[in-house]
Amino acid sequence: MPTSDPYTSTAAALLPLVGGPANITSAAHCMTRLRLGLADASLVDEEGVRAVPGVLGVVTDGETYQVVLGPGAVAKVTAGLRTMLADAGHDSPPGAGTPATGTPQAAAPATGTAGELAAVGAGLRKARARRNATPLKGALRRIADVFVPLIPALIGCGVLAGLNGLLVNAGWLPWLTPALTAVAAGFMALIAVFVGYNTAKVFGGTPVLGGAVAAVVVYPGVAKVTAFGVALAPGQGGVLGAMAAALLGVGVERWCRGRVPDTLDVLLTPTLTVLVAGLGTLYGLMYAAGVVSSAIGHAADWLLVTTGPFAGLVLGGLFLPLVMLGLHQALIPIHTTLIEQQGYTVLLPLLAMAGAGQVGAAVAVYVRLRHDTSVRTTIRSALPAGLLGVGEPLIYGVSLPLGRPFLTACVGGAAGGAFVGFFALLGDRVGATAIGPSGWALFPLLAGNRGPLATAAIYAGGLLTGYAVGFLATYAGFSGAVPLPERPEGSGGSEGAEAAEGAKAAEGAKASERSRRPDGSDGPGGSGGSDGPGGSGGSDGSPRSARSTR
Repeated sequence: MPTSDPYTSTAAALLPLVGGPANITSAAHCMTRLRLGLADASLVDEEGVRAVPGVLGVVTDGETYQVVLGPGAVAKVTAGLRTMLADAGHDSPPGAGTPATGTPQAAAPATGTAGELAAVGAGLRKARARRNATPLKGALRRIADVFVPLIPALIGCGVLAGLNGLLVNAGWLPWLTPALTAVAAGFMALIAVFVGYNTAKVFGGTPVLGGAVAAVVVYPGVAKVTAFGVALAPGQGGVLGAMAAALLGVGVERWCRGRVPDTLDVLLTPTLTVLVAGLGTLYGLMYAAGVVSSAIGHAADWLLVTTGPFAGLVLGGLFLPLVMLGLHQALIPIHTTLIEQQGYTVLLPLLAMAGAGQVGAAVAVYVRLRHDTSVRTTIRSALPAGLLGVGEPLIYGVSLPLGRPFLTACVGGAAGGAFVGFFALLGDRVGATAIGPSGWALFPLLAGNRGPLATAAIYAGGLLTGYAVGFLATYAGFSGAVPLPERPEGSGGSEGAEAAEGAKAAEGAKASERSRRPDGSDGPGGSGGSDGPGGSGGSDGSPRSARSTR
């Protein structure tokens, strides 16, 4: 029967389109994405998934199928999906593979330029997923899986910490601020325990043992322990020490499971795991992790104080390529370490400028392609999410398939990062008390050393700079021609493979559309037969590299 809850409706619509309950091995979410582990990815109806109202985009990373739903909505849709999975057990509901009764029906595949760009984007995503299926990037994804579940608590505590700071500075509600301090700081005081728990869970150990070993890092009694001639301090090594402690615990636990008799396993394995890993943490890992954590904090400070605009330019300009390579996940423990040490991470506002460049580039494409209603519709639907820091719909639906707008978006991000970095060079630091949000959604989490208004003004100036430069660079550098890539002859390397994948996907989309037309034609602007208005191919259907949409 129909459901009045739009989030439950979205979950009900998605379930059969991803192969039904029997095809889902895991369901989790981060700030914006529903992350599904699938038994067979070939059962997914991707175009149907994209057509579900509320879905902003789709991303695959080789291990999970990720549906972009945006902040807030993703938690509610995930909860609804988990309820349906629990109700269904391991059996697919009747009619799996088609949308459930009363839920939005999947629309036909997109046609025209937007459909071609979506097909190219799908090919690029698949090529990227294959390139990212390396041991290093797999390890980085697992490290990210340790910290991603902590993001909601970081955000909640970060907002409360910012609110409490405002009250303290204004001298308001002095009877309440001590309580707010305790509520906001409690999680950060024990974050090492949560990191240890998640580390053991992700890497195949017993989660509670990972948490028990990591708790050693924050136990006040470690101040009485001396390692390498230096008295330890509670919290020394921070989240990096906690992760290292839990990984050591996982290794010890696995060693014990393979050697301890079953009759003694329940007694000896937990004891030896906590003992060996705990002592290793005290007499080695805490000290080493403390050195690394301190180096990260000093490096971040030095980078901005010494090379502010240049550092911002590099970080803001290269973040999108880092995302495409899957290397951005290595930054998550660095952000968390800085938040734990300094109360905020100065790197996140710089990296957030990449999204501003993306928005500016998308607006320029919208203006350039004034006669292409399909692409303009895609941009209009994806732009609000882009302003809030959810960039996947614009990246995979517009800028990356078009090619040059992706590069000019990076230029905009570099300009915005340089703007914020310039003020850091002057001593005005802008940081974020949590990770996850970006764009406009980051404003409630901003912190710095010059007060909330100055911090917000600098960040807003960076966003506006990113928007403006991204727009101008794209408007000047993008001619308005939509590329239809073909398989390059004799080309090699990842770029050639990516272009070939895009070409195959685009041709497949057009062939499918032709098969649905009685006369088998491409329709206006098709690549076979005669061209549409402004086309560059001849009537013999000769290949073309681009089609003008003006």
